Amino acid sequence: MHMNRRNSLAALSCAVLLAACNYEKNAVQDITAPDPGSRIRFFNFGVNAPAVNFYANDTKVTAISSTSCATPPPPAACTTTGIESTAGTAYGGVGFAGLYSALAPGQYAFTGRIAAATDKDLSISSVTTTLENGKYYSFYQSGFYDGTAKTVEAFVVEDAFPATIDYSVAYVRFVNAISNSSPMTLYARNTTTTTETAVGGLVAYKAAGAFTALPNATYDLNARVEGSSANAITRTAVSFVAGRVYTIGARGDITVVSTTAANRPFLDNTTNR
Repeated sequence: MHMNRRNSLAALSCAVLLAACNYEKNAVQDITAPDPGSRIRFFNFGVNAPAVNFYANDTKVTAISSTSCATPPPPAACTTTGIESTAGTAYGGVGFAGLYSALAPGQYAFTGRIAAATDKDLSISSVTTTLENGKYYSFYQSGFYDGTAKTVEAFVVEDAFPATIDYSVAYVRFVNAISNSSPMTLYARNTTTTTETAVGGLVAYKAAGAFTALPNATYDLNARVEGSSANAITRTAVSFVAGRVYTIGARGDITVVSTTAANRPFLDNTTNR
């Protein structure tokens, strides 16, 4: 019995290793290379913007491979084709599954380029900025896509985490990517205690507020424009876990009142760490 168990575990280990190798046959982990030093992630919050891949200078940093699946697909029947998918990062999405891309410190021209076959690799957004060693950043396509000029606005903010993390609380900050909104303040209302806390101060378009410590709890989030007590955007029942860091990003068209339209004003919740 013990021998069979050892043999089974060994076979399982080999299967896992083979699966990992087959997932990306060209992937090579270089454990001797130095840490690139800077981190950045990418959001497509440009209303009506097409799906894009994101680039640092001329190096593609977000893309996915297309897959081929049996019909109907039994377990493990889908394989990558080695061909880049034309899906890219669609509106409302974050590239690389929300993870940060590691880059060497320095100046970069970051662009969002169309992922679809039509106008493939056409740059629709661009920001030139300098990444500093040891710092984290977020790139946002924002505002409204101009279908004639085929351009959309963009900006980069630093993700300035607290130097020391208190693991008894969560940290939350607010980013405003709505071009037709006035500056807004995000409020978090604890659904248990009903205590409402301002998450930083007023945040203008293309800006980010400071990270604010909040108790581990579930919150209703409300964004209000300067000088108003009415909620311009609401999102309910958002859980913040102690020891984690979050960004709430506002996207969409502030004038839309529909609760289902794709371009309605919306509060996106993404975990930083």
